[in-house]
Amino acid sequence: QVQLVESGGDLVQAGGSLRLSCAASGSIFSINAMDWYRQAPGKQRELVADITSGGSTKYADSVKGRFTISRDNAKNTMYLQMNSLKPEDTAVYYCKMRAQTMGSLIRYDYWGQGTQVTVSS
Repeated sequence: QVQLVESGGDLVQAGGSLRLSCAASGSIFSINAMDWYRQAPGKQRELVADITSGGSTKYADSVKGRFTISRDNAKNTMYLQMNSLKPEDTAVYYCKMRAQTMGSLIRYDYWGQGTQVTVSS
């Protein structure tokens, strides 16, 4: 199995920055795509940013130019650098990784527990 642990969520003022981390552990053979999602109260979970194993990235329109997703394959870790934060960025942020475990031929999606980001105006 694979476990994902997120960190970095906090309360920050509008215009500030935060860096989220998501570290994977377990019997990992390989990790393909890594994603950050977020869910605000009363809203559906939405994709914020995606990074492939080759390093290609894509972002939701609402965060383009402000957020940067990155990954460290040696550490099985990904990051989300969030700058120029806005109150509408307030949400629980979840990481997701598509991983293949040792001895398995199938990739599964694994989710972190979520970390709260609150941006005050």
